[in-house]
Amino acid sequence: MKKYLDMTFRDSVGKEVTLSLPDPKDDLTLAQVNTAMDTIIAKNILVNRGSELVSRVEAIVRISDSVALV
Repeated sequence: MKKYLDMTFRDSVGKEVTLSLPDPKDDLTLAQVNTAMDTIIAKNILVNRGSELVSRVEAIVRISDSVALV
């Protein structure tokens, strides 16, 4: 199983954009995630097809499991 921190933002044209980071720390707090997301927005670290990120939508820890079919 793999864990990911999925941070979803809204851009300036209203579209949602998700940044997925592998292996988040087990003791990650909401405050830490909010601070990181606010920094990404404030410093324009990410741009989605020319549109700046303008707000946070959600952040989740996603657990993914894969099964080989072949």
